[in-house]
Amino acid sequence: MDTGEMTMDEGPSRTIVLDAIAAQTDTLCETIVTQPGFKELHEKIEAFMSDEKLKYDYGLLNDRGALLQQKQEYGVEIKPEEFEEFEKLREEFMGNPVATGFLEAQEEVQDIQNRIHQHLAKAFELGRKPGEGDFDFCSDGFGNCGCSG
Repeated sequence: MDTGEMTMDEGPSRTIVLDAIAAQTDTLCETIVTQPGFKELHEKIEAFMSDEKLKYDYGLLNDRGALLQQKQEYGVEIKPEEFEEFEKLREEFMGNPVATGFLEAQEEVQDIQNRIHQHLAKAFELGRKPGEGDFDFCSDGFGNCGCSG
């Protein structure tokens, strides 16, 4: 008998019906993509993703940065030319407006994801929908201060 509920063929049984969550997730996504600044945010990400050289440079920069950090953590000497090469790569990358636009967009997306996750985590922690007073740092997770002052 079909109840219209999502079911999993494998894995642990679910105690929460996923259909309602899927519907609300669709609503959340619709709310996000219809925000006035979303188109610009998406365009910044797409401009970066369509530039293969820039993506390669970004990966190279991240790899070099991770290597330098690892060397520092393990007390391995970092040669001046290694640091200079990294700085040169970083300056070239940051000199590209598509790169800086992507980094700004990525930061904004991560902020939104973190705020949503904060609400979900708090709901599971409390066993109910969180309110303004449930968040640390005088915030409801979305920058709305509940403090008087």
